[in-house]
Amino acid sequence: MNIRPSAAIRQNYNEIAELCRKTSEPVFLTKNGEGDLVVMDIESFERREKMLKLREELLSVEEDRAAGSKGYTVKEVASMMRNAIREVKKNNE
Repeated sequence: MNIRPSAAIRQNYNEIAELCRKTSEPVFLTKNGEGDLVVMDIESFERREKMLKLREELLSVEEDRAAGSKGYTVKEVASMMRNAIREVKKNNE
C-alpha cells in the first residue's frame, strides 16, 4: 500500500503519477495524518470501474435467478448474440 502526505501531490506529482502507472496501485494521500484522498492512474481506474459494473450485473442476474427468473438455454443465448452482432454490423455500415 502506497501512502503519502497530501503535500506530496503538489510537490511530487510526476513521481506519484509514475508510481501509480508502474504499480497499477492507488496512492493514498493523508492530511494531518488522516486518510484524505486516493489517486490512481486512469487505466487502473477504468479497469476497476469495468470490474465493478460486471460484478453488479452478475449479482443482479444471480438475484433474478434466485427469485425464480427464467434462464436461457445455450441455444437461445447463441441466437441472441448472433442477432446483436448482426445489429452492430448493420449500424456500422
